[in-house]
Amino acid sequence: MATDAVAADQELALPAEAAPSPGTADGQELYLEVTLNQTGSGRLARFLQRDGKLLASVETLRQIGFGLPERNPEEIVALENLPGLVVRYNAALQRVSLEAPLSLLSLETTILNAPMGANARASASPGALLNYDLYASHQSDASNLTATAELRIFGIGAGVFSNTAVTRTYRIDDGNGRDDGWRGETVRLDTNWQLSFPESATSLTVGDTFSGFLNWTRAVRLGGLQIGRNFSLQPYRITTPLPAFLGEVAVPSAVDLYVNGIRQYSGEVPAGPFQLATVPGITGMGNAQIVVTDAFGRTRTLDFPFYATQQLLAKGLSDWSLSAGVVREDYGLRSFSYANDPVASGNLRYGVSDRFTVETHAEGGGGLVNAGAGGLWILGRAGVINAAHARSTLDGLRGSQTAMGYNWNGGRFNFSIDSQRTHGEYRDIASLYGPLPARVSERGLAGMTLRRYGNLSLSYLRLQYPETEMSRYVGAYWSQSFASGWSANLSFNQNPDRRSDRSLYLSVAVALDGDRQLNTSLQRNGDRSNGIVDISRPVPGDGDRGGYGWRLQARDGDDGAGGLAEVGWFNNAGRYGAGVASYGSESYGYASASGSLVWMGGYPFAARNIGDAFAIVSTDGVAGVPVKLENRPIGYTDARGMLLVTPLQSWQRNKLSIDPMDLPANMRIDQVELLATPRQRSGTRVRFGITPVRAATVVLHDASGQPLPLGSSVAVNGAADAASSVGYDGEVYLDALDTNNLLRVRTPEGACVASFDYPVIDNDIPRIGPLICNQEPSP
Repeated sequence: MATDAVAADQELALPAEAAPSPGTADGQELYLEVTLNQTGSGRLARFLQRDGKLLASVETLRQIGFGLPERNPEEIVALENLPGLVVRYNAALQRVSLEAPLSLLSLETTILNAPMGANARASASPGALLNYDLYASHQSDASNLTATAELRIFGIGAGVFSNTAVTRTYRIDDGNGRDDGWRGETVRLDTNWQLSFPESATSLTVGDTFSGFLNWTRAVRLGGLQIGRNFSLQPYRITTPLPAFLGEVAVPSAVDLYVNGIRQYSGEVPAGPFQLATVPGITGMGNAQIVVTDAFGRTRTLDFPFYATQQLLAKGLSDWSLSAGVVREDYGLRSFSYANDPVASGNLRYGVSDRFTVETHAEGGGGLVNAGAGGLWILGRAGVINAAHARSTLDGLRGSQTAMGYNWNGGRFNFSIDSQRTHGEYRDIASLYGPLPARVSERGLAGMTLRRYGNLSLSYLRLQYPETEMSRYVGAYWSQSFASGWSANLSFNQNPDRRSDRSLYLSVAVALDGDRQLNTSLQRNGDRSNGIVDISRPVPGDGDRGGYGWRLQARDGDDGAGGLAEVGWFNNAGRYGAGVASYGSESYGYASASGSLVWMGGYPFAARNIGDAFAIVSTDGVAGVPVKLENRPIGYTDARGMLLVTPLQSWQRNKLSIDPMDLPANMRIDQVELLATPRQRSGTRVRFGITPVRAATVVLHDASGQPLPLGSSVAVNGAADAASSVGYDGEVYLDALDTNNLLRVRTPEGACVASFDYPVIDNDIPRIGPLICNQEPSP
């Protein structure tokens, strides 16, 4: 097409004298690159040029992004007939730029700050772990030793086997000189096997477990099986509704989100509608501002008040569990004590919408049938209300339970109230083997932040169990932290039905130099008062080098005088403590130790108590390599080139790294950062490939003593596939050397050879030469 008669960038006014090109009977056919509201599509669209005007079919316009509802896709539309549309046609570039109001368009909504993250693929290496806690005490007439242990076996199949037990040994002197010696017993606590399915966020537990429960039901210990949703298997998934804000922009723009004055998101959005969600973890009432800056620098601000809660499920999300088995009895006293009647329990929570979550529960066994339903509603910015009702029948006994509650959090102020009552002869599984549920359980709480005057909360509790009197308490709690490094707490509780039933507690904490702390407290229960003065240096948190702490305490009051002195420390292998105490006429000493033993990859390891997941880091036998967890130093590899790293977050990506600057120069490192994703309560192996190499900088000269030409090719010991190139001043870096080395060099003048022996040197890269590269003799 001729272009001289058409401006490169103009409002649509196509000249009739433009040179013709092959077309159709309805006009000249054009295939143009389209830009819509300053956003390029990267595709060509079919247009017609007729009488100096551009036309397109409805189908073409829809593909570009126009709405045009209820029109025949084959209908031809003149662009000048679309209200508000500005067309700029560049014949030289075969491009058309369209500026359309949003009312003409039907663009997809762009989702910004999407909370859903891809789940990481987790692994577990075969191994076994033993967590232990030891506590011993001794006084004049008695001594005891208690050991609690957990054994885990993992990485064999997809599940984790776990067994916990407690062993008690003791000696008692009856005061008459008779001592029956040491006695002891071991009690099994829980034994189970857990299998996880991260793709569906489901876990199966076989053995000792709990029945599932809701806020208005009670759980029981079971020996049997449980299957249900386990969202911890998908830690990057957001399960609660997030406040989302809608907007639209006519041209590509920058979008910033501020929540309560703090920027939470910054990004770009193309033309059209967009949806922007807040970050997880926000609770209560808040205010959001979206600042939109378009390509011309114009700024506009959108204000959105909102209310967020973690109590509801996101729309379409379900949380459920099914449990079946027999009830565990005498837990902690007997190893194998189970009821005879099988029982079953099931729960379901479902997010009907982002504002309403329904809950259902059913359980039965031993002649009992119990079922109920409830829900949680978010009332805009007015808070969250919940209600539930359940009914039961057991051998002709019938009853019901009703629960209602409301809570609101406004930032500086918060308020909650809930009530749960039973009617008639209400029963659940827990009541068949333990106490009946409370007849009345009611609670109210109001809190406020008084800015410079601290935090204040008021509470009310009303509780009554069958065949007991009603108990009521009102309370107040105040706390404040001061800029000078000290804090104070004050609490008061009063039974309004019994004046003498009251308690008052006051504590003051002062931060001293050298990580020391001074704590004083005064407590009055009824007409009895006691005071405590405590100075301590707390045992520091986890670190790669360990640490120690101590504590001194003195007390006096109506209940007697006394005190204690104790010391605690930890290292990579565990935590330990010891102390002596005196109270009244009694004195005793005590000691404790906790840690874990791991067998994995054919090697034993000792570590602090491991609650969840861990990793064994290998550096291919290189000792003393510093290892970091999430950029925090965590330890050094041992003489075997291994380090046990804990704690790791199961099912999540944990970044492990080493610093090559801390390694000798003659080390080849495959990677300096790796992501470890262990399965729940398991260990995984992480290998950093570190290979000691014989490397050297070799200086090569020709027979006349001049550096070899730049770019000459050097092969070591006949390995032509790993040839290196000569750099400036005849220098070449070689890292695959032997004790005796022969270099063959190809230069523009021909080939030459040089030989040398690698020197004995530790942890460094030697500089060898200059070496004379002699002309290779002709064959």
